Amino acid sequence: MELELNSVAIRLREGDDVAVAKTKIEGGTVLHFEGQLVLMQSDVPPGHKFALHPIRDEAPVLKYGQIIGYATSDIAPGEWVHTRNLGFGKEQSSGAGKLTLDYEFSTAIPEVNFVPEALRRTFPGYGRLNGQVGTRNYVGIVSTVNCSSSVVAGIADHFRNSDVMRDFPGVDGVVPFLHKSGCGQHHGGEDYRRLQRTLGGIATHPNVANYLLAGLGCEMQQVQSVMHDQDLVRFEQIRHGRPQLPSSLVIQEEGGVRKSILRGIELVTKLLYQANETKRTEQSVSSLVIGTNCGGSDGNSGITANPALGVAGDRFVEQGAGWVLAETSETYGAEHLLTRRAVTPEVGQKLVDLMRWWEWYTGIWGASIDSNPSPGNKAGGLTTIYEKSLGAVSKGGTSPLVEVYGYSEKIDKHGFTFMDTPGHDPVSVTGLVAGGCQLVVFTTGRGSCLGFKPAPVLKISTNTSLYERMEEDMDIDAGVILNGVPIEDVGLQIFEELIAVAGGKKTKSEAQGLGEAEFAPWLLGPVM
Repeated sequence: MELELNSVAIRLREGDDVAVAKTKIEGGTVLHFEGQLVLMQSDVPPGHKFALHPIRDEAPVLKYGQIIGYATSDIAPGEWVHTRNLGFGKEQSSGAGKLTLDYEFSTAIPEVNFVPEALRRTFPGYGRLNGQVGTRNYVGIVSTVNCSSSVVAGIADHFRNSDVMRDFPGVDGVVPFLHKSGCGQHHGGEDYRRLQRTLGGIATHPNVANYLLAGLGCEMQQVQSVMHDQDLVRFEQIRHGRPQLPSSLVIQEEGGVRKSILRGIELVTKLLYQANETKRTEQSVSSLVIGTNCGGSDGNSGITANPALGVAGDRFVEQGAGWVLAETSETYGAEHLLTRRAVTPEVGQKLVDLMRWWEWYTGIWGASIDSNPSPGNKAGGLTTIYEKSLGAVSKGGTSPLVEVYGYSEKIDKHGFTFMDTPGHDPVSVTGLVAGGCQLVVFTTGRGSCLGFKPAPVLKISTNTSLYERMEEDMDIDAGVILNGVPIEDVGLQIFEELIAVAGGKKTKSEAQGLGEAEFAPWLLGPVM
């Protein structure tokens, strides 16, 4: 069988050593490519790579016009390029990240054509008295320590009854935020501060109208400490326009589990009456901060869904909104593409410093940052962390990088920003939402089912077969790009859908009630 290469595969950049199969290509097929014939040496699955010309052992291999790894043996034209013949190379295999990147700082800062304020898009949202804008209207119950999780879950269970919630049609629900930490930490240490910041960020999230803090009483992460250190008293006064203390309970002071659950039900009922008074009003899209994430990625992620998401991100930046890229360990090896767009060298250096920290962090556990991609990623066609990262950063679009944030830090600048998070999806999204993202958009090639209350999660499939197989979970099919639909068109579809979701349209994960099990703060330090 003889075919034109473009009918079954894509070469992403001129000069690339590999092409990516759009569909399964059988061994023995002859592909016409730039006046030459490429004989396929074996079957190549969709999303996977094959060589376009001979590649010698230890030579760098280019995809996206960038190095994705080094050949670990001679590779013939038409040969499937994957884990058996592509890696960090013989010289690189002794340590993580031996690739030498050409760091340039602030040398290619793009201009943004901002939409005039009077012409910016709007959506019906929840305007808070402190200036925040929510896309949802939840009441949250935040456990400060794992020891209060059962009480928090017991309180939330009471409000799962539709008869109980009938009096609160303007509230999206009561969400318990449970986790496995809050004690056994070094008081005042980085792990302690990070968890506290995450709890405070969730409690004061724009999509959370009111919240209850619940602790045990003897833990390291005390209710009063969270209230004081996260300045929750002042937050409540500003948000409600009157003196008001955060609602809280401590199990040991209430007299045990049963009494605490009853007291919690009483407190949350009062919070629901308050939250129910808030109505949707027209709000500017510029009030949005949107977090991006990818999980269960495949070889199509960097070709379809991620670059389409980048197009949507640029449109939101033009509208004055915030667009946040995360997953530092899945940006590794591609950070040099972002430093050039940093608005100052200092912002770019923050990103580079994160990469050096991650090399140290993974190293102290005897691990290596190149342990990523996962088995599922590899089954989908991704071979090295460099390849995965080069596809992942395209979610960030082409706008200037205006700031780099630590995990769960308050995102106080709009435009394109970066947050330091792990690649593990629930942990990453927890940081983004705690930082203030009112929406999350998530790309997947293998089929992630993640939701995350209180922030709606819009999921985008990288290939049509996934969308058709998991249509109840996928909101948008970006796989149509492989069949010729322009990336720009899919990006604009994502842009419009996110605005609709901000205004109340339910995502597929919301329709299924997903999103309570994914709250997973990043646990960094020792457990004592």
